[in-house]
Parts: sequence; structure tokens; C-alpha cells
Amino acid sequence: MAKPRVKVAKKIKAGEPFLVKSLVAHKMESGQRKNKKTGKKIPRLIINRFEAQFNGEVVFSADWAPAISSNPYMAFYMKAAHSGDLVLTWTDDANETIEKKVKVKVQS
Repeated sequence: MAKPRVKVAKKIKAGEPFLVKSLVAHKMESGQRKNKKTGKKIPRLIINRFEAQFNGEVVFSADWAPAISSNPYMAFYMKAAHSGDLVLTWTDDANETIEKKVKVKVQS
């Protein structure tokens, strides 16, 4: 998996919802295609779990299936009462994970 991109608003008001956008590069191989040279099926390799934690607490999670497109984009809303670290984690079928940590700055 390649380096993910995450976007969070620079000005966040305490207790108000804000949008988190993320994009990660991943082929999301469904296991249905065949290798053109060998004729054998290419093994399934998808991101099957996405999780967002804010200051160690899960604020959003999703279990994904093969129908998710390659290079998946995920957006969700969350609230924060104070500043902290938002950690996004993607896990694939090979149990490989990639994490992206973003500082969230909340205005009082």
C-alpha cells in the first residue's frame, strides 16, 4: 500500500462536526481476475478494514468487501471537544496495515 492522503479542516470549532477525507492507493484485487500469461486466478487482496481513532478512541470504523473500488476514498464526519491526534488505519487481507496520523487543532 502506498502513502495515504488525509484532509481535515484547519479551523475546527469545539463540539461541531467536521469532515475528514482520506484516500489510499491500493489495487483492491478481487480474486476474480486471471493472470493473462498463466491463466491462473490472481489471489484476492483487498483492504478489508478501515478504522479512525481520535486520542485512542475509535470514532469511525468500516469493514469492507470486494466491491470496494481500487484506491478507496473514505469521508466521514466527527466531532472533537479538544485538539488531539487522529489516526487512520487501513488493513488488507495480507494483514498489512498502513497508518496515517493527523493533528487536529480545535479552537475554543
